[in-house]
This record gives sequence, structure tokens and C-alpha cells, in this order.
Amino acid sequence: MESSTKEHAIGGTSRTGGGQPGGRAERHRRGRSRGGALGLVAAVLMLAVTPASAAETLQAALVRAYQTNPVLNAERARQRGTDENVSIALSGYRPQIELGLSPSLIALRNLVPGGGTEQATLRGYTAQLTITQILFNGFRTGNQVRQAESQVQSGREALRGVEQSVLLDAVTAYMSVVANQSLVETQRLNLTFLTETLATTRKRLDAGDVTPTDVAQAEARLARGTADLNAAEVALAISQATYEQVIGAPPGRLALAEPIDRLLPKRRDEAITLARRDNPAIRGAQFDTDVAVYAVKVAEGALYPTIAVQGTLASTRNTDTTLGSSGNDQAALVGSLNLPLYDGGQAAAQVRQSKEVLGQTRIVLDRVRTQTNTAAVAAFVTHEGAKIAVTAAESEVRAAGIALAGVQREAQAGQRTTLEVLNSQQDLNAARTRLILAQRDRVVASYTLLGTIGRLDHKSLGLTTPSYEPQVHYQQVRDAWHGLRTPDGR
Repeated sequence: MESSTKEHAIGGTSRTGGGQPGGRAERHRRGRSRGGALGLVAAVLMLAVTPASAAETLQAALVRAYQTNPVLNAERARQRGTDENVSIALSGYRPQIELGLSPSLIALRNLVPGGGTEQATLRGYTAQLTITQILFNGFRTGNQVRQAESQVQSGREALRGVEQSVLLDAVTAYMSVVANQSLVETQRLNLTFLTETLATTRKRLDAGDVTPTDVAQAEARLARGTADLNAAEVALAISQATYEQVIGAPPGRLALAEPIDRLLPKRRDEAITLARRDNPAIRGAQFDTDVAVYAVKVAEGALYPTIAVQGTLASTRNTDTTLGSSGNDQAALVGSLNLPLYDGGQAAAQVRQSKEVLGQTRIVLDRVRTQTNTAAVAAFVTHEGAKIAVTAAESEVRAAGIALAGVQREAQAGQRTTLEVLNSQQDLNAARTRLILAQRDRVVASYTLLGTIGRLDHKSLGLTTPSYEPQVHYQQVRDAWHGLRTPDGR
């Protein structure tokens, strides 16, 4: 690349005839300049990217993010906690067993006729086993179980949404590093060109071909090129830090990533349909509405009677220092019916409150549907626009390269000034930058659209990684009657 850039410099060493075009060497130089200009498109296609066989790929980065990203792992832990709500609700169907033990120590002192006293020490205990079973509580237990199950489903959609967000962040971080590496290389090529241009201009000043103004213009552009390179290097360092935060490891050599067009809808209406059906935000809001529906039923259950049965086994033992031991055993089975008559309006207020929350969740669902529809349209048209932007940028780079070669030849013939050559190089450098950014946006836009339709997950992407299945933990704890350790042993 550097040798090609040197060929384009004003007054390069390959020129003959005092800087005037002509001769076989000059025609050969023109052909090389034109060929180099036409090859600039290939040169700027991710200049800093190495072959996939020697570099980390986007798929590998996504696998690492899927396995180690702290945001995603925290969301998985939250979902495991949500799973326990079902077991908590199911406990309402199960008996409540309590064991009570009450030891006692009593010192007695009685006055007897004649002024004497009698003293005794009474030692004893009472042990009681109580079993309580709710038979009917206004269908609250069943509705609480269904509410908890809906919370689990909503949580799974939230987990799916976080997974999509993390994977999209990973794609964005990956492509930012790739693009910024290319931008740094582009600015280095630009700086090399400007340095050689300044050196050539100074030689031409010594020969009397240009004025000090041309040298000052070249010096100014070189200073700007140095600042642009520094800014590109700063942006690269920031993107590398962001990459490490999202992916979990610093970036090495990154391979070129391709758009994920094979998984994308071809039409806008198809994208909207898929998004309304599979987007995790919509599906989660639907389950949230179910949660609110069951919350109303749970609140209404407080207005129903409660029927329960309670069995008790009790044993009392006392030991008197003077009278000896005594005790009794008791067994009881008691049924109870409690009918609420008036609780100060608390239950009625809770019912009204839960109905208002239900209305809120339905409004939220409508809003999420509208937002998802807008996001699907925006993602689709952005993706289509990114395709056009890449094609246009490629044409711009190609044309700017040809223009630079032509301006250099005309400047050599005295028909162009140094400033015009510098401006032409600036146009080419700007076109290279736009192409690199367009390529980055093209890849990110494809993954954004995939996330909008609800398919930016490890299975759809075909990531080679063990799959985290939230239903596995759910089945492990759903019917657990006891145990303090979590399924992973904590």
C-alpha cells in the first residue's frame, strides 16, 4: 500500500523528463497510477483485518459473550429466582407442620396452719405437633400458581430480550474495533501520502516550480492528517475497551464479518409480522397482562370463605418434688370455616387496585406493539439504506482514486496546483472513511433487524456453544418440597 501511495505523490522519483509527461516510463507510470486508483476499493475493505483462519471471528466473539457476559449471567440468575415463585405458590396446596416445645420450672410455696410453709418445685414440659391443611381459600392458591407461571414466562422473554441485546452489543463492539482499526490504517496511509507530498513540494520549491504558498498548504494538510490519525487511534482504544467489557476479553486480530442477510425478511410487511409475533418485548408484555389478570382473581379470593382442618397432638409432663410425676396426652382434629364480613374495605381496595394495574398492563402492551412496529420498520429501512450506502461509498472511493491519479498527472504537466492535489487526496481519504463506516453500519444493521424480529439468539445464529435452557432449572425447583441448596449446589 505504501509503494502504491508513493506512486501517486507529486513529482515522484519515477517521473522522467523534468516532470513532463511522455515516454515509455511515463506511460508505464500512468498505467500503474490508474491501476492503483482502481485497486483502492479493495485496499480499504477493512484494511486492518486479517484472514479468518488467523484471527478471531465474530462467531467466536458472540460465543464468548453468550457464555461470560455479566449482564446476561445476572439476568439468568434473576430468572432462576423467578422460577421459585411457582414453588412458593404451590406451597399453598401443602400442609403446614409445626412442632412446639415449652419447658417449665415452677417453684411453689404454700402457707399452712400454725405458721409453717410447704415448698415444692414443679418441673415439666409441653410438646405439641400441629398440622394445618387449607381446603379452600377462594381459589387464591390456584390463581397464585397460574400467576407465578405467567411471571416465569414473562421472565423468560425478558431473558431472551437481554440475550438479544447482549449479542447485538457484541456485534456492535466487534465491528467498531474492526472499523476503527481500518480507519487508523487509512489515516496512516493518508499521513504517508501527505508526508511524501510535502517532501516533493519542497524539492519543487527549490527548483522554482512552486511557491512557498504550496509548501505551507502541504504543511497544513500534514498537520491535519497527524491530528486525524491521533483521533482515530483514540477512537480505536475506546472501542477496544468497550469490546473487552462486552465480550470479556481484549480484542486481538479480528476477521472480517459478513451481514446476516440469510436470516432476514425480504419485505417490510414480513418484518413487521415477524416482529409482532416473535419480539420478546411483545411476548413479555402479553405474559405481564396474564400476571395482572390473575392478580385480580387473587385479590377477589379474599372475599371468599376459608376452610381449613387442623390436627394437634400434645403431650404434657410435670414432675413435683413432693407428689411425684403426672402428665396427660391429647389429640384433636378441628375444622374451621372463616367467612369475611367486613375488613374495613381493605380487600375491596385491593381488588380495585389490581384492576387498575391490569388496565395499565394492557395499555403498556398496546404501546409495546406500536413501538415494535416502528422499530421493525426503522430496522428494515435502515438495513436497506445501509446496502445502498455501501454501494455508493464503493463507487465514490473508486471515482475518487481515479480523480486523484488524474489530478496528479495534470499537476505534473503544470495544469493543476498543489492545493488541488491535496484536495483530491482529502476527498479520497474521506471516501475511504465513509466506506469503512458504511460497511460497519451494514453489518450492525443486519443484526439489528434480526433482533427486532426476535431471532437474534444463539440458536438462530448457530453458535457452537452449550445452550442455557431456563426450563431445566424451572423443572428442578418447581415441585421441590424441601432443601436449602440451589440445584447448582450453592
